[in-house]
Order: sequence, then C-alpha cells, then structure tokens
Amino acid sequence: MALRESNIAKLDGGTFDVLIIGGGINGAASAAALAAHGASTAMIDRGDFAGFTSMESSNLVWGGFKYLENYEFQLVRKLCVSRNKLIKSYPANLKEIRFLAALDQHSPYKPWFAALGATGYWGIGNFFTKPPALLNRKQIKKREPIVNTDGVGGAIEYSDAYIVDNDSRFVFSFVRSALNVGATCVNYVELVSAERSSGEGQQGLWHATLRDTHTGQVYQTRARAIINATGPFVDELNAQQGIKTKHKIVLSKGIHLIVPRIAKHERVLAFFDDTERLFYVIPMGPRSVIGTTDERVGEAYTEVTDEDRDFLLSQINARLDLDRDITPDDIISSRCGVRPLVVEASDDDSDEADWTSLSRKHALEIDLEDAYITIFGGKLTDCVNIGNEVCKAIRELGITLEKTGKSWYGEPPKATRNEFFRQARLMGLNKLRKGKSFETLATRLWRRYGLRAFAMLEAIRDDPTMADDIIEGADYVRVELFYAAKTEMITKLDDFLRRRSKIALVLGYDEIREAAGLREACELLFGDEADARIEEYFTPERAAASQALKSPDMSRA
Repeated sequence: MALRESNIAKLDGGTFDVLIIGGGINGAASAAALAAHGASTAMIDRGDFAGFTSMESSNLVWGGFKYLENYEFQLVRKLCVSRNKLIKSYPANLKEIRFLAALDQHSPYKPWFAALGATGYWGIGNFFTKPPALLNRKQIKKREPIVNTDGVGGAIEYSDAYIVDNDSRFVFSFVRSALNVGATCVNYVELVSAERSSGEGQQGLWHATLRDTHTGQVYQTRARAIINATGPFVDELNAQQGIKTKHKIVLSKGIHLIVPRIAKHERVLAFFDDTERLFYVIPMGPRSVIGTTDERVGEAYTEVTDEDRDFLLSQINARLDLDRDITPDDIISSRCGVRPLVVEASDDDSDEADWTSLSRKHALEIDLEDAYITIFGGKLTDCVNIGNEVCKAIRELGITLEKTGKSWYGEPPKATRNEFFRQARLMGLNKLRKGKSFETLATRLWRRYGLRAFAMLEAIRDDPTMADDIIEGADYVRVELFYAAKTEMITKLDDFLRRRSKIALVLGYDEIREAAGLREACELLFGDEADARIEEYFTPERAAASQALKSPDMSRA
C-alpha cells in the first residue's frame, strides 16, 4: 500500500499537465505515452486498473479479419500494423498464434472464398505472419483431431497474436511504465466533480475534486487538461461535465467460459455458431477459454446468464469430437464484459439492424476551448495508436511534450533479456518443473516483470524458497508476491487474484478459498487487514455466482 499512499500524496493538492480519468487500456497507454514525453501526468480509476472492460477480453491481439466483411480495409491495415508493432515490441508477452477456422453450413462464406480473404488479410498485414492455408477435412483432422468435421466443407488457417498471460496484466505493464517515468497513478479514486477556472492566474486550469472509494477520503487536484478514458462510461462522464461530442458509445456484451484444457496444441479454434457469429476456443496455459458472444445491451454492468452458458456449451459441444460433452461442472470461471462501440451521436438507438457489424475502431474528440479529450472505443490491439494520437492531441491543446526519439512502449532490449536468461540458467530456473507449469519460471518472471525480474533472481539466490509456488496450480511464486505487495498497488484481494495474476481465472472459487497459501499471501499483501480482505472477497454472493455457473437449476437473485 505504500506505493499507492505515496501517489495519493502527490495527487492531493498537485498540479498536472494532464489528468486522465480511467485506468483501462486507453488510459494506461495514454499515461505511459504522455509521461514518457515529459508531461506531468496523473491517472485515476474509480476501481482497479484494468478493472472493467480491459479485463474481460479474449486475450487476442488481432488485425480484425472479420472487419473485411464490411470493407473496412483502412481500419484492418491500421490494426495489423499495430499488431505487428506489439509482437515485435513485446516478444515475451505477445506471441503469434495460428487460428484454425472450421467452415460449415453456418459460415457465411465458402472455404475457397474465406481463403482468398485470409490471403488478402496476410498481405494487408505486410506478410508479417506465417502464410494462411486452405484445409480440407482430412487436413483438419490431422492438425486438430478434436474438431468434428461432420458437415464441415473445409477450413482456413491463418495467424494473429495473443497475450500469453492475461489482458489486465498487460494493461498494468503500461501503468507500471507510466509510474517508472514519473506519472502519478492511483486506483480506487473517483472523480466527484471538475470545474474549469477562468480567473486571473488560474486561466486554463481544471480544479477536480476526487474521492478515495476505498477510504472515503476527499482530495483536490488541478490539471491543464482532462482526458476521458472511461471506456463504456465516456458518455456518462461527458454529460456530467457538459461536454458535447459528435460520437457516442453503444454496448455489446460478450462472455467467455474457462474450462480445463481442451486441445493439446497452442492454437485458436474458430467456429461460426448457429447465428453465424464467430466464437473461439483459446488456449490459456492449462485451461481453454470458450467465447465470445455478441449481444446488444443497454447497461455496462452485465453477468453470465444460464442462457449465455447453455448456448456456448451447446455450440462448442456440437463442433468438437470429444469423449464426452463439456458440461457446466467443467466450468472453472468466466469472463463477462461489454465492448464500447463507436457510433455517430445522431444515430437512432432504436435502429439495431446491423449494429453487430460495428467494428472496434476508436475515435478521439478534442474540445479545444475546455482542454478536454474524449477517447471513444478502442481495443488492446490499438493501444499504441491511441497513445500516439493522445500525445498529438495534447500538443494541439498547447501543452509542450518532449521529442525523445525513443519508443515509449515495449520490453527491454534483447541484450538485457539474454543476460537475464544467462543468470537464470546458472540458477537452474530455465527448466520445466514436472507437473508444475507450462513454462519455465525464468520465462514467466521475465515476461511479467522485465528489468525488475533481476531483483527477483537476487532474492531467490538469497532464499531459494522464494521460488516456491504460493498457491498450488496458480503459476505464481513467493518472490512475485513480495514484489506485488511493494510495487503493484494491490488494494483488494480481487486485484491480486484476478488482475495482477490470473489465479481467479485458472482456479475455481473453492480451490482458492481452501488453498494452503492463501493466508500467507494475504498477510504479505495486506498485513493486519488480511482477515478483512479475505472476508470482503469470499462473500455469499460470490459463492452463489460461482455455483450458478455450474448448476443449471441454480436460481439467480
């Protein structure tokens, strides 16, 4: 908590060039980019960093193959270039992965035509990935025997990328980068009100009242500009501040179900469901992620319903050739969130004829008079573009940024990486631990912590128990916990289990509650507040929600 308290101290009474509201991928990338270019930057979120939309994604970084259907070639080109940059800049965090899309009677396109599209997609992306392929039924079975080829006319195989860990951890890497270059970032702080002064000596300053949603304490801060990066809540904040815009957000709900690993190969399986919408089976270490759905909703707060669950299970069971069907009892956890989709503000909300064709493009609007920027839409793939566009917009507001000549994003250079793995190899951390993990500890520490992983090696040298798993099956060792307690602003247990790690995704509710290392983890993270944080997390409501996923007859409140 010390890091959070020190950032709150800088926030309270401080004056900044930019105050960013929202700590999802848009806000985090903006903070990292601005701080790297010398702007005094503050970022707040009323929940945890990446605590809403940015933790409910498919973990995919892709150029938008399906957007070719609507001839959005410029958008696909932009996203493919961004995808390529991210793969090159984050070689440990992002990996190219093959997609195998089986095409049956529910596919809107014949295999040969889809293959043409895949070839065009490959070309639009500068031929950066492995080339696509057209597969017949025999080739499908050879590559992935669990695919049910009954009624399948063929398949295409092509490449995109995925985040190896999880989306919220990737977003936090931008928060950490922003902190490293002087930004002030605080979670669980909300904007109560903001007014722009015009008095002499205060011309052009926003005066913001903030409240700590964890303690209730109120703070005051000032900024030359405000960025609204609140994702699905941008319209709400703009209305609160009286900001008029040309765009607005509509919401699409998507869910994912996490189950034990289905396929052996590190490959995404893609299918068209009975409504001709794409869904996937995505690898996540020892687990598989099934999803996503696509449903227009009017509220940002959503949940997985019995109908959602049953629909996804029926769709995947019909398309896989397994020894037995996947049932609700196999569900370990779920993801449920909304996509903020950009439309013109003049669009009639009642016209839903083709809203599902809306892409995940983003739009920036700048209010020059009020020094106020709104980021509409966006996605993980687009984060570098958003960071660069925000810097350009801030310059338009008259705020000077430095031209550093250096990239504001990315992992440490290859030579540094090689030195880390040399040291890890000498310590024996470059070997798979039997039955413990899908990857070596060295690989995982470097991906998650970069330069800070060197200090972890030193801690393990001093005390080998620092390399022990803190919770069995969670892929999280003791030294990570010590590091997290000091440097990752973990305020609630959910921050640790769901966002800084993916423990709550790969282990079930009861497994976590009964884990031998849970209390040790909480005592390290929260000290005297350990019992309170445990009680706050393991509630009857959370237990009921977990059980409802597995029990078709479980009634919902």
